[in-house]
Amino acid sequence: MEKVENIERASVTEQMKKKSIVREYVEAIIIALILALIIRTFIVQAFKIPSGSMIPTLQIGDHILVNKFIYRFTDIKSGDIIVFKFPKDESRDFIKRVVGLPGNKIEIKNRRVYINDKLTDENYAFHEEEGGSSYHPRDNFGPITVPENKFFVMGDNRENSMDSRFWGFLDKSKVKGKAFIIYWSWDNANFGIRWNRLGMMLR
Repeated sequence: MEKVENIERASVTEQMKKKSIVREYVEAIIIALILALIIRTFIVQAFKIPSGSMIPTLQIGDHILVNKFIYRFTDIKSGDIIVFKFPKDESRDFIKRVVGLPGNKIEIKNRRVYINDKLTDENYAFHEEEGGSSYHPRDNFGPITVPENKFFVMGDNRENSMDSRFWGFLDKSKVKGKAFIIYWSWDNANFGIRWNRLGMMLR
C-alpha cells in the first residue's frame, strides 16, 4: 500500500513539474510579446523600403530601423531621414529627408535648393534626368516659407519622389521617427543579399 502511495505521489510531483515548466514557457512568451509590443510602439520599429524615392541613400528592398522616441528629447533637424504618416492617406507610411524647418524660406531654382536665399550643399541628392524643366514644381518651386510646426520634406531621388513639392508641408504630429540604420537589404532583381549595405548607418 505504501509503495502505491509513493508511486502516486511521484506521479503528482512529476505532473506539477510539467505544469510548472509549461507555465514558465507561457509566461516567458507573454512577457516577450509584451516587450516586443512596447518596443515597436514606443522605441524602435522596422520598415521595408518599397520604392526608389530615396535612391541612392535607400534602395528598394532595404530594411531599416526607425528610432521612435528620439524626437521626444531632441528637435527634428535639416537632413534627418524621417518616417511619417502620408498626409493624403495616413494608412500609408512615407520616408523622406527633411529639407526645410519651421521659419525657413524654401526656393528651388533649376533643381537646386535654396534655404533662406542660400544654396544648400546636397551631396545626397540624385538626378537621373539631365537638365531641368522651367515649369515643373519638382525643378522650380517657391519661394515659400515653412509654417510653425511644419516641415518641407523631399526624396533624395528628385525626379521620382512624391514629396512636399506636390502635396505641401508635413505636420510635426505625423512624424513617426528617425531612420538610423539598414539592418537587412535584399536585391529582388538579382535574388541576392546586398552584404555591403548591412549595418549601414543613415545620414
